[in-house]
Amino acid sequence: MVHHSDRGSQYCSVDDQALLRKRDILISMSGRGNCNDNSMLETFFKTIKSELIWPDARQSRQQAENAVARYIDGFCNPVRRHSSPGFQSPIAFERKAREVS
Repeated sequence: MVHHSDRGSQYCSVDDQALLRKRDILISMSGRGNCNDNSMLETFFKTIKSELIWPDARQSRQQAENAVARYIDGFCNPVRRHSSPGFQSPIAFERKAREVS
């Protein structure tokens, strides 16, 4: 698992980083003063929030985790078209790349 964040003080704190390391979570942080280095990830989070999180509140953490997993594995990767791979789904893009190579 990778935890990606901006350089907010809560994410730079010794306690937060120690907890992530204790749980074997890789730490990924945007570069100092570079607001564009994680733009694709920021776009993903904005999209998942606007399409899944904000429209429908979940009753429990488990329901939220299940909904996010279904969104990514059942819609985002196989169906939803993304602009960066030429308005194809990620799975369609990878399939086409394998055929070409």
